[in-house]
Amino acid sequence: MIKSILLVGAGSFVGGILRYLLSQIIHSEQGAFPVATFLTNVLGSLLIGVLIGILSKFAPTHAGLYLLLVTGFCGGFTTFSTFSNEALFLIQNGNFMYFAMYVFGSLALGMFSVLVGYKVVALL
Repeated sequence: MIKSILLVGAGSFVGGILRYLLSQIIHSEQGAFPVATFLTNVLGSLLIGVLIGILSKFAPTHAGLYLLLVTGFCGGFTTFSTFSNEALFLIQNGNFMYFAMYVFGSLALGMFSVLVGYKVVALL
């Protein structure tokens, strides 16, 4: 368990740093379209697909690489990549109702949670 935690942590550390650096390179004005986040999320989604494809083809039994690269790095770089992967998994398995609930529920509850967070902080 400790090894798994360290692998995820190491991947998250690097992914988070790269996300920050990318946001500094692609700086967008406040209130404008969030270019940096948009590109990070699209890139992260592409990357998680590539990594899962590579790992399932060439290292299907190497859970450590999955934890380091997919769970850790992609999770630290962007959680949107994981969201996209899980949504695709639901479609591929014919779970269209769960797909709709997951996608629309995540968006609605995510935006609502951000609003609640802003309101709670505003009250302090």
